[in-house]
Amino acid sequence: MKTSAILLGLIFATLNAFAADSKTPQDVFDGMRESFQPEKAKGVHIKYQWNLGDPQGGDWFIQVDDGKCKIDKGKIDNPDVTFIATGSDWVAISNGKLSGKWAYFTGRLKIRGPQNLARKLDEMFP
Repeated sequence: MKTSAILLGLIFATLNAFAADSKTPQDVFDGMRESFQPEKAKGVHIKYQWNLGDPQGGDWFIQVDDGKCKIDKGKIDNPDVTFIATGSDWVAISNGKLSGKWAYFTGRLKIRGPQNLARKLDEMFP
C-alpha cells in the first residue's frame, strides 16, 4: 500500500504541473503532449489506457514507442497500464482539486498494471 501511495504522488505531481488550468480531459492530454520528453522515452515501449466513464471523459490512450508518443481518443490493444475514473474526477485530479491518493484509496480512481510502468509516466511527461 505504501508503494501505491508513493507511485500516486509521483504521477499526480506530474499531472498537476501541466494541467493546472485544464477544464476537460482533452486539455489534460494536450498538456501531456506538450510536456513529453522524447529523450526519456528512448527504448521505451509502453501503452497507457484511460477509461474515463462519463460524458466528459471517454477513452484515451498514450502509446510510447522508442522516443515517440501518440496521444489520442479511443482504445489501444493490450494496454500495459490502465487508469479508470470519471472524466470530471480525472480533470479534478489533474488540477489538484481532488487528491489522487484519496481518489485511489476511495475507489474513484483505479490503476491496473505494473507500478514500474505507471511510474515511467512521470519520467516521460514531467
